[in-house]
Amino acid sequence: MIYCVEDERNIRELLVYTLGTTGFEARGLSDGKELKKALKEEVPELILLDIMLPGEDGYRILEKLKQSPETSEIPIIMVTAKEAEYDKVRGLDGGADDYITKPFGMMEFIARVKAVLRRTKKHSQKQEYRFKGLKVHVERHQVFDNERAVELTLKEFELLRYLMENQGLVVSRDQILERIWGYEFAGETRTVDVHIRTLRQKLGESGYLIETVRGVGYRIGDRQ
Repeated sequence: MIYCVEDERNIRELLVYTLGTTGFEARGLSDGKELKKALKEEVPELILLDIMLPGEDGYRILEKLKQSPETSEIPIIMVTAKEAEYDKVRGLDGGADDYITKPFGMMEFIARVKAVLRRTKKHSQKQEYRFKGLKVHVERHQVFDNERAVELTLKEFELLRYLMENQGLVVSRDQILERIWGYEFAGETRTVDVHIRTLRQKLGESGYLIETVRGVGYRIGDRQ
C-alpha cells in the first residue's frame, strides 16, 4: 500500500490512478488528519507527501513520522511545487527518501517510486554494528564512540550505518548519494564530503575510522 497525501484532488487522483495501473495499491489522503487515521488501519510501504497542505504542512508531518517508532522506517517521497534548493535540503535532511518537484512526468514518477522502494528494502536486518571503539545500534538510532553517546542527524546516522553495513568495502560517492539522498542529488558529491567531514568531527576519537580512498570514496574497516 502507498499513501498519497495531497490536498489537490485532481493531482491526488492522478497519482493514485497511475500507481494503480503500474501494479501498486494506492490510497489518496487530503491532509495530515486523514493520514493519521489511515496509519491506525494500515502501515504503508511508502508515503507520498505534499508540503503545502491545509493544517500541518508536510515538513511538520515528516518530522512527526520520523520521530515515532511506529512510522520512522516508512520511506517518504516529498511531492511538491516548492523547487528551491533550500526546500529540497530541508526535506531530505528531515528524513525524506526523495524529493519530486511538480510538474513531473508519470514515467519518471513511477521510476523514482520504484527506486526508493528498492533502496529501502535493501536495508540490512542486522541491529548492531561494531568496529574498534565505534558502535551503531540501528533500532535505537544510537551511536557510541568508546561508550560516549554521539548525537547525529538522521542523514548522518544513515550515512554511518551505510558505511558500517559495508565494513571493509569502499563505497563511492555516487553509491552514497543514491542510497542516502536518492535520485534528486545525483552528481552533488560535495554533499557527501560535507557530511563525512561533520560526521568525523562528531565521532571524536572514532572519526579517524572513516577512511578516504582518494578518487573513489570512503571506507570503514579493514579490507576483506
